[in-house]
Amino acid sequence: MSEEAGEDGPVTVPARMVNEFVYCPRLFHLEWVQGRFASNDDVEAGLYMHRVVDHPGGTMPDPGVHDDVLAGRAARSVWVTSLPMRVTAKVDIVRSDGQGTVVPVDYKKGHPDPGGDPWASDRVQSVLQALVLRDAGYDVHEAEIWYGETRQQVTIPIDDASAAEARAIIDELWRVAADPEAPPPLVDSSKCPRCSLVGICLPDEINALRQRDAERARPRRIVPADPDSRPVYIQEQGAVVGVRGERLQVHLGKDLLASIRLIDVGQLCLQGNVNITPQVMRELFAREVPVCWFSYGGWFTGIAHGLPGKNVDIRRAQYTIDQDVALGAARRMIEGKIRNSRTLLRRNSRVDSSDKVESLAALGGKVRSVERFETLLGLEGAAARVYFSAFTQMLTSDTDIPINQFDVNGRSRRPPPDPVNALLSFGYSLLVKDLTVTALAVGFDPYFGLYHRPRFGRPALALDLAEEFRPLVAESMALQVLNNGEVTRRDFVSRAGGCQLDKSGRRAVLRAYERRMSHEIKHPLFGYRTTYRRAIDIQCRLLAAHLVGELDEYTPFLTR
Repeated sequence: MSEEAGEDGPVTVPARMVNEFVYCPRLFHLEWVQGRFASNDDVEAGLYMHRVVDHPGGTMPDPGVHDDVLAGRAARSVWVTSLPMRVTAKVDIVRSDGQGTVVPVDYKKGHPDPGGDPWASDRVQSVLQALVLRDAGYDVHEAEIWYGETRQQVTIPIDDASAAEARAIIDELWRVAADPEAPPPLVDSSKCPRCSLVGICLPDEINALRQRDAERARPRRIVPADPDSRPVYIQEQGAVVGVRGERLQVHLGKDLLASIRLIDVGQLCLQGNVNITPQVMRELFAREVPVCWFSYGGWFTGIAHGLPGKNVDIRRAQYTIDQDVALGAARRMIEGKIRNSRTLLRRNSRVDSSDKVESLAALGGKVRSVERFETLLGLEGAAARVYFSAFTQMLTSDTDIPINQFDVNGRSRRPPPDPVNALLSFGYSLLVKDLTVTALAVGFDPYFGLYHRPRFGRPALALDLAEEFRPLVAESMALQVLNNGEVTRRDFVSRAGGCQLDKSGRRAVLRAYERRMSHEIKHPLFGYRTTYRRAIDIQCRLLAAHLVGELDEYTPFLTR
């Protein structure tokens, strides 16, 4: 649970985590107990300000030493642990008076409260630093906090009352840490918008779903922006991906094909015979960036990432899920898929498809009441046959793609027999790749599904989560590239009864897919503007909240 815990020693909590506990118990639980972390501008600014005190240095006297030479001397980045309190503290500055008395100084990037006093969370952290130093044998009467934004120094007396308050908070912290379920989100708190974990915690989204019928069911628009990093696709056969400095470099022989900043890489996707150096793997794992492999034809074949997610409670809930709960979530996912397919057909059909639209509406209505997985599978199959029988009705007649082949073949794969099927298969592979990456980031095992049965090499949970997004992302992308002429007949290669995109076709589809994932929409549940990439992340986290008991049911993403 803590990086400060040895294999056989007692678990200790860092004083900085006590700060977060006082600020928000849920933030503490998510970050320390569940091991979830995310950065933002405030976090990075704080790290930058701390650069001057993060490296150990200076002179730290032994406890009880009296030496006038040490008066005014200071030590930086002093790590002290109190086993009786079960607290460890990394003190930014420890200043000595040479007579056995020391003063801990904590650096904060922000400002004190409007009255000039330290914030409650900062004050408790400084008091704990003082108490830990006392347990180490030092004489400590006060602590200081330096607020960088206003360049103010605030002094905190260490008395019996402040010590008792800090010890009581530690007792409550351990009680919360022992509970596998995180505390509930704060309600309408001003702390949430600038919290780095707001996109993981989803406070207003979870509160809104819990109180959907309440007057204030719509959350505030505090959802964080999508990260600046994006997937990087390499499909040049024989290329080698290396790293130099802070940049990812792609070479083919002696030629440099691309140089990309590492901070801009959200995933590294390699297609076909592309090589990658061990240095790149280590660097990406350290940054929690996954590496995904595709076959030359576009099948998603594997993924590599760093250590597994620390949130074992999600995987425990996933592996031990009650079958009625799994069926309930699967019903909502398939309902979402059918309703989104119906909406796409209703909006984009170029002929009268009212009979198909009505059939999909009827099948979607039946899904919510099924009591067996086999029945659900049958309804999904029936809906797919209705939907794909009308799929080419959404395509323009100006395309040179032989769309009549799809009408004859229907939805078919392994290998796709015609260009439309090849395009859909490639789009689904990209979508499942992104859902696999997202499921891993949230803490799931992407290979253990609720609806799709586990099978060797199949990311079943990613396939589950992909269902409601297939029409919105993969199929919409396929319609766009065909109707806009972004891919044509010459972008496909047919051989031995199979059809696949060639290099230029894959490049065009990758551009269109990433454009679709970055497309901004109004979230149908929460009302704020977001992208499909961010919406996929939200859905994955809502499923996690449902499985661990925070939400009574899973709510699919339904377009309007």
